[in-house]
Amino acid sequence: AAQGLRRSLEQLPEFHTDARVAGYWATDGELPLNLAIPPLAERGQQFLLPMIGRERELRFAPWRAGDPVEPNRYGIPEPVTPHEWFAAFQLDLVLVPLLAFDRRGHRLGYGGGYYDRSFAFLGDQTRPTEPLLVGIAYAFQEMDAIDAESWDIPLDYVATDRELIDCHATDHGTPA
Repeated sequence: AAQGLRRSLEQLPEFHTDARVAGYWATDGELPLNLAIPPLAERGQQFLLPMIGRERELRFAPWRAGDPVEPNRYGIPEPVTPHEWFAAFQLDLVLVPLLAFDRRGHRLGYGGGYYDRSFAFLGDQTRPTEPLLVGIAYAFQEMDAIDAESWDIPLDYVATDRELIDCHATDHGTPA
């Protein structure tokens, strides 16, 4: 599955070129990024992990293989005493964990609203081109449709262990 994910991500030009790529530490059966991360460092790209901020928003700290991590209040590993961190708007590409997704870019998260709050600025009338949001999922996590709430920030792409899905494509195989 991790190899399939890497193949899907390799189809995305931004995965090869964007300077700041944020991801996550896989927990509770999430698709791991362990095979996708090493090429980033080889290309001189910076990989970042999310950290929960005081206002229940995410900030992102650089992390390299071997750097220490410690569990946050939810048991999710975060970098220990990072020397710098970045706000969501400073990122180029974000690999987003999820429970389920549809081809229109709607996702079911874990209920905390951290990603939607942190990337709310992308919901503005003129959406910035960055960061690009890419959901990471197993193919079996796909649903026909997910009802979106007003605060939900849609994904640009979903990378699965089987394919890369462009959520902006006009034909998703179902009537509009």
